[in-house]
Amino acid sequence: MSRLFGTDGVRGRANADLTPELALKLNIAAARVLGPIDRRAVAVVGRDPRASGEMLQAASAAGLAAAGVEVIDLGVLPTPAVAHLTAVTGADFGVMISASHNPMPDNGIKFFSGGGRKLPDEVEDAIERAMDEPRPLPQGADVGRIIHSVDPVETYIQHLVAVCPSPINGLKVVVDPANGAAANAAPEALRRAGAEVIAINNDPDGLNINDNCGSTHMDGLRAAVVEHGADAGIALDGDADRCLAVDAKGNIVDGDAIMAILALAMRDAGQLRSETLVTTVMSNLGLHQAMGRAGIKLETTKVGDRYVLERLAEGDFSLGGEQSGHIIMSDHGTTGDGSLTAIMLLSRMAATGKSLAELASVFTPAPQVLINVRVADKSVIHAESVKSAVAEWQRKLGADGRILLRPSGTEPLVRVMVEAPEEPVANSVAAELASVVENALIV
Repeated sequence: MSRLFGTDGVRGRANADLTPELALKLNIAAARVLGPIDRRAVAVVGRDPRASGEMLQAASAAGLAAAGVEVIDLGVLPTPAVAHLTAVTGADFGVMISASHNPMPDNGIKFFSGGGRKLPDEVEDAIERAMDEPRPLPQGADVGRIIHSVDPVETYIQHLVAVCPSPINGLKVVVDPANGAAANAAPEALRRAGAEVIAINNDPDGLNINDNCGSTHMDGLRAAVVEHGADAGIALDGDADRCLAVDAKGNIVDGDAIMAILALAMRDAGQLRSETLVTTVMSNLGLHQAMGRAGIKLETTKVGDRYVLERLAEGDFSLGGEQSGHIIMSDHGTTGDGSLTAIMLLSRMAATGKSLAELASVFTPAPQVLINVRVADKSVIHAESVKSAVAEWQRKLGADGRILLRPSGTEPLVRVMVEAPEEPVANSVAAELASVVENALIV
């Protein structure tokens, strides 16, 4: 049987893979694993605005209450806000109903432990096991109750404004919250921090989340920034845990560039602990080179923000993230926070008086080519012919290039990524390695 939890909670097509029955059962099990044994547990529950979130949040809250948990219903709220409120309310755990950047028919359920941190694999496995362990439910006065939180969005906005290093007065910004969970919170937080804000795609109706908007579809934002003569554009995803940006000319500033800007800002402020940035193996070689020139160490993890979070905690580092825009500032949050990233990025622009393009110029991305190779067995990456070809090409490319082969976590694919000083070289090497993978024999 395949594992229920994926890289970011339990996710699938709502009312097909992810049903209210599953949500109920999953949350009863989560309450047993995550709740204390000597008192009634308290949990906060939030969701993004997609239509299926209403039934899945109701089923999740019902499961928790059935297990004896006191449930605080947060309503529609960004994922990082749910993590933040899990911490500041002292709740034993938090639940977020969201499929992040996925299209509307999908949905998901993710859990935060006390303090607002994502669960390690072993705890998720324990929840899965608990789903198959019959146990009597509480009755009478021991049944949990469900209460509604008083204005959790305002609490989150106040947190964002409070951590802004310097006012962002004088900047005109276009914000695209993807008709998602931060449709109100992100524009309002930026306004209170001092920016002139033009919001687009900020009218969620339950069906239009991530629909040709937000961080996965940025053409509309790019055009709006140019049209309004804005200094920058900010793109969030449906649950607002990631942020990408656009400069005044409509050029995309990705997560690698944002990390480079913030790493330098935090170093200058004495806030970049151990002078170290944590990112995944998918970050561009140009980021490695930029950080090397700045004297900043760069540590890499497997793909997935959860692994970045783990390394941040293990090393007591203060900044990490992914090329996709999950940026984690551990002094201010326990997970990726798109609105927080936007505030910090714009604050750096205001404090230095530099444009976003100027700040991003510290990072020059190396040409990167990614080829997905369909395979019968993903362990082909360990074949001698593949390892030999990778080693030979890495030797030829030297410090000016990088090769990464990794199996897809969800499909029968091997992803071949090559970076080189020139795009034709990257294309040629990637094509040759893809051919080696296709024809490799598994011994």
